[in-house]
Amino acid sequence: MVAVSVIVPARNASATIDRTLTALAAQDLSDRFEVIVVDDGSSDSTVAVAARSGATVLRQEGLGPGQARNAGAAAASAPVLAFTDADCFPTSGWLREGLAALDGRDLVQGRVLPDPEAQLRPFDHTIWVVGESGLYETANLFVRRERFAEVGGFEDWLEVRIGKRLGEDVWLGWKLRRAGARSGFAPAALVHHAVFPRRWPEYVLERRRLVYFPDLVRKMPELRRQFLCAGLFVTPRSAAFATAVGGASAGAQLAARGAHSKGLALAVVASGPYAVSVGRRIRRLGRHGLKVGLVDAAADAVGLASLIWGSARRRTLVL
Repeated sequence: MVAVSVIVPARNASATIDRTLTALAAQDLSDRFEVIVVDDGSSDSTVAVAARSGATVLRQEGLGPGQARNAGAAAASAPVLAFTDADCFPTSGWLREGLAALDGRDLVQGRVLPDPEAQLRPFDHTIWVVGESGLYETANLFVRRERFAEVGGFEDWLEVRIGKRLGEDVWLGWKLRRAGARSGFAPAALVHHAVFPRRWPEYVLERRRLVYFPDLVRKMPELRRQFLCAGLFVTPRSAAFATAVGGASAGAQLAARGAHSKGLALAVVASGPYAVSVGRRIRRLGRHGLKVGLVDAAADAVGLASLIWGSARRRTLVL
């Protein structure tokens, strides 16, 4: 009997999927498992690489990763579904540790860290998952197939115009939890995520996608308690930046009314935590620190503007 079905959605992933499938072939699980790759309309050699690995390969035409995972789940023969991505490299004990953590649970988030073999520069793209934050990232997720089917799998509920689709994994996790699923986190079920080089303009513009965070919180208000800082802020850094901007604005208003010293004091105090954070990063990065600090500030400004716009659009305040 197959103990677990590993589902890997893929689109134009020929640069990384061979390493993904090699890592899956090296799993130290004593039970049988299957690997299902669902190609989502690739135009490169993704299908050929996956077929050579011996994985089951399914194909669909650009329906998105959520629907690809649903197709893989429909073809699965095991009682447990393990999701990872074609730019992820599971460690050898991934399946063993994930299945152990699933004992007594229905949904388990595993740990994700950047590829230790890659050089990680300040603006590069990768993923960290170090706890059960409530986002249920499918780079590393285990779920019982019966519970997955009960809630209808992944749904593309959010219309996204900036970048790739998002939110279907978050909604799956909360559908399961609302239906009574027992959840947990498995730090030993470790997956490494590829590191993709990224220039600073792309790093800054990526923050525009924060415009969709109010959509997530409006649909899943549980995120205020489990993910957001103080029920309002996306990260501690966004909290510090929003406080700095708010303090500077309030200070300028006081100064305009003649209370110059009070306005300056308010601005300095409000900006302190953000300034300290930026200063530490600048010192740590040495000669590149000033550039990184300025780019970070620009990215934080884009992120705050995007969150304010998204909050207004959805009438759900997230900063």
